[in-house]
Amino acid sequence: MTETSTMGAGRTESDRLSRDSRLRTLTRRPEIGSFLVMLVVVLAIGFASDGTAFNPLGLKNNLSVIAQFGIIATGACLLMIAGEFDLSIGSMIGFAGMSMAMMMKWGLPFGLGAATPASAFFLTLLTTVAIGGVIGLIVVRSRLSSFIVTLAFLFFLRGITEVCFRVINRSTQISGLPDFKQSSWFAAAFGGESFRWLYDVWFVIGGNMNRAGDQWVTGLDARVVWWVAISAMAYLLLSQSQAGNWIFATGDNRESARANGVPVDKVRVALFMFTAFCATVFAACQVFDTNTADAAKGSLKELEAIAIAVVGGTLMSGGFGSVIGVAFGAVTFGLVANAVFFIPAIDGSYYRVFVGMMLLTAVFLNESVRKRITGGI
Repeated sequence: MTETSTMGAGRTESDRLSRDSRLRTLTRRPEIGSFLVMLVVVLAIGFASDGTAFNPLGLKNNLSVIAQFGIIATGACLLMIAGEFDLSIGSMIGFAGMSMAMMMKWGLPFGLGAATPASAFFLTLLTTVAIGGVIGLIVVRSRLSSFIVTLAFLFFLRGITEVCFRVINRSTQISGLPDFKQSSWFAAAFGGESFRWLYDVWFVIGGNMNRAGDQWVTGLDARVVWWVAISAMAYLLLSQSQAGNWIFATGDNRESARANGVPVDKVRVALFMFTAFCATVFAACQVFDTNTADAAKGSLKELEAIAIAVVGGTLMSGGFGSVIGVAFGAVTFGLVANAVFFIPAIDGSYYRVFVGMMLLTAVFLNESVRKRITGGI
């Protein structure tokens, strides 16, 4: 009897320690804070909007904004884990959008003929990734702060975009482009719709129906697929590959990583090129969706991308972060940014107040998580 009681007590103690261990591990996850904030925001906006924020049209509009945030924040996250910043993301968006729109309106450079959506995109991508590589090389070779170098490119790219628009197009805007997504599968892959089957099922079971009895919404924006694809690729890169270990090692201790054979400089340059890729995808989704371009596009997006990465659990000092946390942060920021359309009583300026409060809170929270993981180092 005594032996049985002792064994039972032992199992109880073991179960308790196991639960405590799981709870401690969960609280050390970099994305736990962003998940809890997201949960609160989802419930609050769902209640305040009386559910309209998550009806068929509300879900489509919200996911469109969330996906845009998620695409650029994922690139910023990986770069920040490696200990670098890119303040040129927003200007790169404007530059990439201008490049694609100009080619589709005026033709390929050097008199190579008319541009298709695919040729305009790939030539633009080649240019922007090359610029990202140049930024990375300047940071690596000069040993200057990436903050200063990319700040310089923020002004340079924005300025060159406006100059080119005025010289070639006589305006800083291009509108009235043909709706290429109606005739080109490539344009539709960026500016068309996705997950149509989801809304077809929603229509069949009820709820996705207008007053005439027809299907209300036919699908999500294609940029949602790009967000999911880029996030999945980044997650697998960080968690399942040697390159992911290199990224974390580079941000944690650059010299130690170099001494252990990590190609630190190549990692940093490659990540600047990746943020340029994310900015180009963002711009392509805008151009092919709206059939317009504007030199002012992407303004302040670099700061929002960094803020979302920080709220998602990425440390400003590098070496620590989570793509899953960035996804949670993108959902939070997207819902709050779009809340003014579902809750008329909310002033749009409160979005900036929210960003400021969340950013400051996240910095303290992330530092607390880092100390728990490293034992206070």
